[in-house]
Amino acid sequence: MKKNILVLAILLFSSLTVLGQQNKKFSKKNKVVNKGKFFVYWGWNWSSYTDSDIRFKGKDYDFTLTDVKAQDRPTKFSVNNYFNPGNITIPQNNYRIGYFFKENYTISIGVDHMKYVVNNDQNVTINGNINIGNAKYDGTYNNQNIQLTEDFLRFEHTDGLNYVNVEVKRFDNIDHWFGLDLKNLQINLTEGIGVGGLYPRTDTSLLGKERHDNFHLSGWGVSVGAGLNITFLKHFYIQSDYKIGYINMPDIKTSLSSADSASQSFYFFENNILIGGRFRIF
Repeated sequence: MKKNILVLAILLFSSLTVLGQQNKKFSKKNKVVNKGKFFVYWGWNWSSYTDSDIRFKGKDYDFTLTDVKAQDRPTKFSVNNYFNPGNITIPQNNYRIGYFFKENYTISIGVDHMKYVVNNDQNVTINGNINIGNAKYDGTYNNQNIQLTEDFLRFEHTDGLNYVNVEVKRFDNIDHWFGLDLKNLQINLTEGIGVGGLYPRTDTSLLGKERHDNFHLSGWGVSVGAGLNITFLKHFYIQSDYKIGYINMPDIKTSLSSADSASQSFYFFENNILIGGRFRIF
């Protein structure tokens, strides 16, 4: 039995050695040099969010809504919505430009244009006080239920949650995993981290105040992600990414008054489909 195991181990080692030599030959034969190249991409995302506590503060109110549910708002697919140059910024989208500063490492800057919509008419828990002269909602709240009706709250970041971020990623060719040796097709694995700011356009109607719908630098975020990249003709690619991140926004504008604001934090999960290219300028 021990002899058979030893023979099997020797055969396995020999096979791995041969495979390694084949991979070395492959890498020499069809190696694509990335260092010094730029890349760009455009794509679309579908996102989901954890429940969050949202605190609203103003001159005559200070209250917190607990475990508020929200979802994204993907645009219905059509050629006109997704590929018409006049409409391509309407769907949830991603765009980025980056640089291979090493053969297997990139640095890039881009925007994840997600959309975040609080579910209307849901029931949540409220704590705090309201004293704005509205008989329906004025009072002190202590773990009470309230419904997010239209006259109480409509809250969304729908012209973009707008996570503007810098990413550092590793980029590895994995053709040999599939036994491929193709000159004009490469399969690559990407993984990395990102950090950036949140510049949402928040659309809010709160307690009968004048509707707010403006861009404002509201907080920060961090993320990690991984993806599969398929490159054609050494320059053009499609890529699928999955990203997990944390967003903290302590200064969300909710009305035209500087005294009114909101704060929240949550985790997001993002799926991306991307189209791009790699090229050398210098």
